[in-house]
Amino acid sequence: MNPPSSTNPVQYFFEWFAYRFWLNFIDATRWKFITDGLLITLEVTLFAVLIGVFIGVIIAIIRTAHDKNGNFRFLNAIAKLYLTVIRGTPVVVQLLIIYFVIFGSVAVDKVLVAVLAFGINSGAYVAEIFRGGIMAVDNGQFEAGRSLGFNYAQTMWYIVLPQAFKSVLPALGNELITMLKETSVAGYIALQDLTKAGDIIRSRTFDALFPLITVALIYLVIVIGLEKLMGLLERRLRRSDR
Repeated sequence: MNPPSSTNPVQYFFEWFAYRFWLNFIDATRWKFITDGLLITLEVTLFAVLIGVFIGVIIAIIRTAHDKNGNFRFLNAIAKLYLTVIRGTPVVVQLLIIYFVIFGSVAVDKVLVAVLAFGINSGAYVAEIFRGGIMAVDNGQFEAGRSLGFNYAQTMWYIVLPQAFKSVLPALGNELITMLKETSVAGYIALQDLTKAGDIIRSRTFDALFPLITVALIYLVIVIGLEKLMGLLERRLRRSDR
């Protein structure tokens, strides 16, 4: 495709737009960088969130058990250390440490490294989200569980956590969106995620506008979709309370 040559300003703009679009996405099938990067971004985000929720729930249960009953003193100390370290250091530094230090001497899948790094980071924030939700549940709910013959773990699993989940759902949705955007730093370990894909195209076409704006729009569309999905889920949970 030839560069724009029209002298008419309007026609020149459309020719310029078509040429830059062709150069950035059609020529040499560069659009595949975007699709492949998007799949990696979604994969890392999904599994990192699952790991984060798993870690967060466990940490939240340990900390609330200690706060309410004084149990798990040693585990609570470890949990507090974990929260302090993870929340006190940048996620990109944690990513680099896991890749270059912990797995520096072995061949490891970069996607796995990113999932572990972002999952461990997310777990610290999810833990505090769930801890706040659990502490907000009335103590009478714990007593009701005990009166039914449940032990602490059963009371937490069957009675307290479902109620806490409803109250923390907006915060969890925000954490999911934050996690999606935080994965954009995965390029520091040469993982070709969505952001890195846009940068690769930019480096080959010397055009920053089209690839980077496209990447930003894709993130925006995904975030808007997640917000709509979380809003729908919140409304359905509110209807179930009636």
